[in-house]
Amino acid sequence: MACSSCSTGKDGQPRGCKNNGTCGTDGCNKLTVFDWLSNMSLPNGQKPFDCVEVRFKNSRKEFYRNADNLPLSIGDVVATQAKSGHDVGMVTLTGELVRIQMKRKKVAADDKTLPKVYRKATQRDIDIWQKCRDREEEIKKRSREIAISLRLEMKLSDVEFQGDGSKATFYYTAEDRVDFRQLIKDMAKAFGIRIEMRQIGYRQEAQRLGGVGSCGRELCCSTWLTDFRSVSTASARYQQLALNPQKLAGQCGKLKCCLNYELDMYLEALKNFPPQDSKLLTKKGIAFCQKADIFKETLWFSYKDDPATWHTLSKDQVLEILELNKKNEKVDSLEDYAQDNIDEEKATFENVVGQDSLTRFDRPKKRRKKKRRKKPNPKASSNA
Repeated sequence: MACSSCSTGKDGQPRGCKNNGTCGTDGCNKLTVFDWLSNMSLPNGQKPFDCVEVRFKNSRKEFYRNADNLPLSIGDVVATQAKSGHDVGMVTLTGELVRIQMKRKKVAADDKTLPKVYRKATQRDIDIWQKCRDREEEIKKRSREIAISLRLEMKLSDVEFQGDGSKATFYYTAEDRVDFRQLIKDMAKAFGIRIEMRQIGYRQEAQRLGGVGSCGRELCCSTWLTDFRSVSTASARYQQLALNPQKLAGQCGKLKCCLNYELDMYLEALKNFPPQDSKLLTKKGIAFCQKADIFKETLWFSYKDDPATWHTLSKDQVLEILELNKKNEKVDSLEDYAQDNIDEEKATFENVVGQDSLTRFDRPKKRRKKKRRKKPNPKASSNA
């Protein structure tokens, strides 16, 4: 996604809006929602929904009530209510779609405790907010040094200032419980602000920081994925993927969320598929399943005494043999069934232009004829 501010510059280089993730038109923001009702007017007598969605640093979004009926639109910078002081954010959604989003997030639309939008941010509010955001990287570096000196087993991943600069929220990840009371005292003394510590998971950390995955696209969690479902190694087993942690793990260090995308299709296909641990009883011996291809509906079996030789069987053939085995009947051998699956490969063409050679129009090089030297006649020399 992009907006008109991110178009190409005069020299052909990408210009960029340089808003650091707070695009003025909300076209470049993460986890943005397309307002498909923006060009539709409300019915007569119906008032617009009095709640708006406001986005803060990275992907944090909150809902606020527009009690004063301010004329707000997407991209407006507003000052909102906070526990103490005020915060500054950007409006990302207005109108009836906010009601749908609140229902998805299980937030009551008639909740009286919902915080309010104070006003549109003034230039003074924006200057203070921007000044605080410029300090975040320096404070994050200094806070990590303090945590290392206290030997705390935690990782401070991000810092977010409140809009008025009175409070900073530190996001961290840790394996176990961390006693950071001394850390809060040292940071409050060093920075002169109120400190709030908030623990997040490794997936939430990757969502906030963003990045590019092994597929070459931006991370799903930082662009469109809002709910994090549990991913287990069973998802990889059902899809017959190699259990390689380096291939299956994402940037968060956990299993990739995309392992669940096609899992339902695989489970649906496996309902009518023979189990992987099925055994075929033949007069030649017991055969075990070595490999299966769900899409081609093909299985490979090998005898217990000869595991190196695989025989290709179709799904229907395996089901037929299993039905016979249930009736205490044994087939002669797997070779009889595997012989029917051998297809002769017919070459349709040899190259791009068929049977003709690509160099058929080239002029053949003429071979130079070598002049033979005449050998002297011995008879003529003897007569002389």
